[in-house]
Amino acid sequence: MSLLETIYFGNSLKDWLIAIGASAGLFIVLITMRRVVVGRLSKLAGPKENNLYTLVLAALQKTHTVFLVVIAASIGVRYLETPDSVESAIDVIFFLALVLQIGIWANGALSFWLERTIEARMQRDAASVTTIAALGFFGKVALWSVVGLLVLDNLGINITAFVAGLGIGGIALALATQRVLGDVFASLSIVLDKPFALGDFIVVQGHMGTVEHIGLKTTRIRSLSGEQIVVSNSDLLDSQIQNFKRMEERRVVFTIGVTYDTSYDQLSMINAMLKSVVESQPSVRFDRAHFKQYSLVSMEFEVVYYVLSPDFNTYMDIQHTINLELYRQFEEAGIHFAHGGASNGEAPKNTGEPRKQKIPG
Repeated sequence: MSLLETIYFGNSLKDWLIAIGASAGLFIVLITMRRVVVGRLSKLAGPKENNLYTLVLAALQKTHTVFLVVIAASIGVRYLETPDSVESAIDVIFFLALVLQIGIWANGALSFWLERTIEARMQRDAASVTTIAALGFFGKVALWSVVGLLVLDNLGINITAFVAGLGIGGIALALATQRVLGDVFASLSIVLDKPFALGDFIVVQGHMGTVEHIGLKTTRIRSLSGEQIVVSNSDLLDSQIQNFKRMEERRVVFTIGVTYDTSYDQLSMINAMLKSVVESQPSVRFDRAHFKQYSLVSMEFEVVYYVLSPDFNTYMDIQHTINLELYRQFEEAGIHFAHGGASNGEAPKNTGEPRKQKIPG
């Protein structure tokens, strides 16, 4: 008997060499194919974003070498005579590797799509970024849940009983983690209802700042004084939220007071002065100006106008110009401002960017 005909584990050495050679050759072919296909798709994809080629490329780049080894070994072992139990085990291993690899492909494609979509929408539609990220998270959870159930079923585990057990355990877990689950569902409400989005300037629970991150449990806000404020999502939705980013225009109310030695003729001129000064400003809609009341120290006029921009600095620039021009015209007309009788600011219910809070110490 020649050396090649020597029997090892039920097969001749010749059969073993053929099986190993076939597996090694097939593995080299698969590795080469992966490299060629990825290179070809890279050229086809070019600089474009989120097209079919880039999506397939992102998935194929996640092809694991172990998966290729399993494919090559499962084909090579067909050249050997093996017991039924060994063949069944090989089939199980191949199926598990295939299911896991499909899960990796799908996860890679989903991650790539999420990354590109979020990047594209960050500038033009920040509100949709949170929605897309949350839906992507739940999509990945669903994907790997299906993969896990397929793996368990192939391993011979009774999925029906397993799912029923998970249901009972899930109820107990839900009771033990009500607060956490409340925050998770609150984050879903934020995603769907969109009371605010990343980059919005909001005021909530006495805190004010820009939304930096919306997570599953908490939302992080960067305050005006620089520190980060972390608020649970359930507490956030239970509170009244002021979203200044969505302000389309700003309503401004200011009051001036003149002294009681102002003559009737001068008093009659003030209303027209106020109207002309306000209307001469750019991006402003004049609403009204009235002799409001007699106070202890002055005769008060109230002016209301709208700045056609939500920007706080724009409002301050306009009010600055109005104040200077009123001072000049009053000085020319011999009208005197009353001491302590003037106030200047926004209507309480339509404020713009809130003032900075004082930092203790």
